[in-house]
Amino acid sequence: MSVVGECLVAFIFGSVVGLLVQRSRFCNTAALRDAILFKTYRNTKALLVAMMILTIGFTTFLTIGDGHPMHFDVGLNQILGLFLFGVGMVLAGACTVSTWVKTGEGNVGALWALLFTFIGMFLFSLLWSYNYWPPAPSAMTGEPNLQALQLGYSNAATLQEKYGIPAIVFGLGQTLVLFVIYRAILRKERGQSSGAASN
Repeated sequence: MSVVGECLVAFIFGSVVGLLVQRSRFCNTAALRDAILFKTYRNTKALLVAMMILTIGFTTFLTIGDGHPMHFDVGLNQILGLFLFGVGMVLAGACTVSTWVKTGEGNVGALWALLFTFIGMFLFSLLWSYNYWPPAPSAMTGEPNLQALQLGYSNAATLQEKYGIPAIVFGLGQTLVLFVIYRAILRKERGQSSGAASN
C-alpha cells in the first residue's frame, strides 16, 4: 500500500473511531468514577468488554507467533507515574481519549489538559532516552534492577517463553476474571432496578 493509501486508511479509521467515542461518550475515567461515586456502570461495562476482546485478541496473536509486544521493565517509576496520571485524569474530568473529544467540541479546560499531557510526554521521553534507551542496555535486561527502580517484567509473552504455556491460556484466565466482574455488575444492576421497582 502506498503512503497516500496508508494515510487514507488511517484517516477513515480514526474518523470512525472518533465518531463512535464522541457519540457513545465513552471515557475510561468515567468507567471507574461513575461506578464508585454514582453507582452507574454504563462506561464500566463497555471498558470491561473492550478489555476482554483486546486480551483474547492480543494473547491469540502472541500464541500463533504474530504478536511482538514491547519488553520494558516495570518499576516504581511506572507506579508513581500511573498514580499521577490517574490524579490528573480525575482533575481533568476525562481520560486522554475523551480529552481529545472534548477539545474538538471546544472545551477549553480539556485543551489545557491535552496540552500538558503533551508536555509531560515530552519530558518523560527525555528522561527515558537518557536512562533506558540504547546505549544503556543495563536497564533493559528484564531482571530486577533496583538501581534503576525497576522490578523486572512479566506478561503473557514472557510467561509463554519461560514456561512453554501458550499465551492464550493466560489471556483466557484474565478474560474469565473480567467476565466475573462484568456478571457481578449485571447482578448489581438487576438488584438496583428490582429494588427501585418495588418502591
